[in-house]
Amino acid sequence: MKKDNSFARMGLAWVGLALTLAVGLGLSAGAAAAEYPNKDKPITLIVPFAAGGPTDRVARDLSEALRKSMGANVLVENDAGGPGGLIGASKLLRSTPDGYTLMVHHIAMGIFPSLVRNLPFKVETDFEYLGMINDVPMTLIGKPQLPANTYKELLAWVAANKGHINLANAGLASASQLCGMLWQASIQVDMTSVPYKGTAPAMTDLIGGQVDLMCDQTTSTTSQIEGKKVKAFGVTTLKRLNIPALKDLATLDELGDKGFQVTIWHGLYGPKGMPADVIAKINAGLKAALKDPEFLKKQEDLGAVVISDKRSDPAEHKKFVASEIARWSPVIKAANVYAD
Repeated sequence: MKKDNSFARMGLAWVGLALTLAVGLGLSAGAAAAEYPNKDKPITLIVPFAAGGPTDRVARDLSEALRKSMGANVLVENDAGGPGGLIGASKLLRSTPDGYTLMVHHIAMGIFPSLVRNLPFKVETDFEYLGMINDVPMTLIGKPQLPANTYKELLAWVAANKGHINLANAGLASASQLCGMLWQASIQVDMTSVPYKGTAPAMTDLIGGQVDLMCDQTTSTTSQIEGKKVKAFGVTTLKRLNIPALKDLATLDELGDKGFQVTIWHGLYGPKGMPADVIAKINAGLKAALKDPEFLKKQEDLGAVVISDKRSDPAEHKKFVASEIARWSPVIKAANVYAD
């Protein structure tokens, strides 16, 4: 009796088809990785703060530089909310780790572990670190109606008005809140903290005289100082800034607050699990963007210092954030400021 091999032949056919599909899928996956970024698929930069704020400004300037360096369309998406931009950061972690959804965030990445009691992620392990972008000095500014015109006069006015001074900030875990906390500790005077939902509304009320003082990034304050819409009392770097609008503004260190120094940094992040070759391509694109003449000029005009050291590397970026977590932990604990 002749043996029927039809089932065996059918089985071999299915095996062959499966192998063909597997190889095809493997080649497709490899091709997809090789062609990143796909020119027909935009890269989205999440900004975890409102449009018009300092981090938004940095991200929009960077998006143009990345568009040129990576040859892809780069969009900015504002996802504001939560302490320190918690909502936007959480949204990033829910995205597909394919390199098409990234995030620009600031110093809040270094204070999340100390500030937020029920933090839904781990800063040091749940993100891909893609490189730092810039360091931004801060400026201490006041409403135009203040009687003080110099830092010495400001300190005298503060001493005479204890318990009646409003210090604005852009919200819990904002750069302006951190700077304000350090400045109050430095001069040993407690003020009423007035949080806003972003820098823009805080600046509007400061200009209008509804609040007295604010410490915020040069990316937000330079044009207001230049237009004489607010009074400027000092910068938070140890050296004066080399930009026309602020070149004559003294540092708080030279004005008597010895060692006072606060700069707000920004970095680029992705969700955990991105392919190593995609991370490498994004980092290469970022490094090229950081050398873009137009981007450098825009940042310089705002007083920001574009990163040119090893912190532009992912590993060094991650190491730096870990050091900032250690630095800010005792400050947050001493201020007894927490969010749930």
